[in-house]
Amino acid sequence: MAWVETSSLSFTARHDSGQAESAQRVLDDLEDFRASLAGLFEHVPGGISVIIHPSPLMLALAAPWLPLARAVSAPAGRRYFAGWFSRGEVHVLAPPALERRASSVPGSREALQRSFRHEYAHLVLGANNASLPPPFSPSTFGRYVRMAWLCEGAAAYLAGQVPLMRAAIARRLREGGRPAFPPRARDALVLGGTVFGMLERERGREACAELARTPATIGGAQAIESVFGRPAAAVERGWADYLAALTAA
Repeated sequence: MAWVETSSLSFTARHDSGQAESAQRVLDDLEDFRASLAGLFEHVPGGISVIIHPSPLMLALAAPWLPLARAVSAPAGRRYFAGWFSRGEVHVLAPPALERRASSVPGSREALQRSFRHEYAHLVLGANNASLPPPFSPSTFGRYVRMAWLCEGAAAYLAGQVPLMRAAIARRLREGGRPAFPPRARDALVLGGTVFGMLERERGREACAELARTPATIGGAQAIESVFGRPAAAVERGWADYLAALTAA
């Protein structure tokens, strides 16, 4: 396999020579996404390397923290761990591999195709919240796990994956019992974004950006009470109704 590069204003993709057209589409989409986030966050990193991997094995070898994150996730969310991030770069499965990874349920393919946005969103979140990675180390990975509902939830929300994951959310609610609020690490990718989706509906996107900037020194319940403007228990009751409506749509 021959690796080549394709560049845009803010990104440089490294990919299989046979994937030049799809790589260009990825970069065009990332440029649009970066521009949309510039209205919400002070820092939207540029000069980012996008490594497009043709197989899950190559992705796992390049991103050794990814299998650990996938392992702690509930089964409903594991297929959506299709990329990873580190300082200045993101690693994601190539679009054909994302197609193969998708299930037959509505929204799965579209959610996975937004994996490039999801991983770049992590870099934006980390650039605007010193409590979030990158970089990764044993200590920062532990913090990532503790703040996973915010880290993965904000990335899924910003990438537009939440409404596309209705089937995965419904599966998690069927299989895993009543979820904690805010969601624990095992539910972060599937359910974390729904907290932000509900917040956007009530308070708007600026409130979601405020929540995404919450430092590790502030507990999840305290952060939620602050941005929603009511006790966490009341927010949790509304969240249960939000999940029911989302999965019934």
